[in-house]
Amino acid sequence: MIPPLLLAGTFAFMSIRIAIIEDDADMRLAFERAIREAGDLDLKGSFPHAEAFLARPEGLDGLDVVLSDINLPGQSGIEVVAQCKPKRPRLQFLMITVFEDNTNLFSALCAGATGYLLKTATPAEIAQAVRDIHAGGSPMSLAIARMVVANVQQKKASARLVESLTPREHELVRLLADGYRYKEIADRLALSVETVRSYIRAIYGKLQVHSRTEALNKVFDR
Repeated sequence: MIPPLLLAGTFAFMSIRIAIIEDDADMRLAFERAIREAGDLDLKGSFPHAEAFLARPEGLDGLDVVLSDINLPGQSGIEVVAQCKPKRPRLQFLMITVFEDNTNLFSALCAGATGYLLKTATPAEIAQAVRDIHAGGSPMSLAIARMVVANVQQKKASARLVESLTPREHELVRLLADGYRYKEIADRLALSVETVRSYIRAIYGKLQVHSRTEALNKVFDR
């Protein structure tokens, strides 16, 4: 007879239930192997594209973590996150990709992904990342973490540059953002065109940019 405490402990243990979305067959098999060999992870499905995952008969039920590529045929992994996260807020999405660019990184995080790994991650790193994300963490490859830190530092530096603008310079920037030309700005502010040019040169110098587009991107954090 199994002791009551041992029986209770057996039923208390719950594997982390995972689905994989990856279009590369070899990579998908590698992810499946990493999950199956972990012991405490339960692979509930493996799909070659987003549409197959979204057509899963049981939907999002019975899943704790989704391990998804970003660059998929059809809908991207980011679109999957954006579509599924509002329906199941507790479902965690761990993106695993070859992309190291800021656009994909922050698009994935803004869509609701909680972790981000590169495909160079080892099977042990993938399994541990799944455990971490299920436990409430936000696992990231070191290269990705450095990108996040660098981006935060860059935003802080840009904010300091923007704060250095005078009220008049902020006014000129807003007019530039509204599409006004130098002559139109001069007329609105009762200035000469040359004075407007001098202001713009000073603004570019303070913001460390060389064009209207760069200046607006920095001021409005585009």
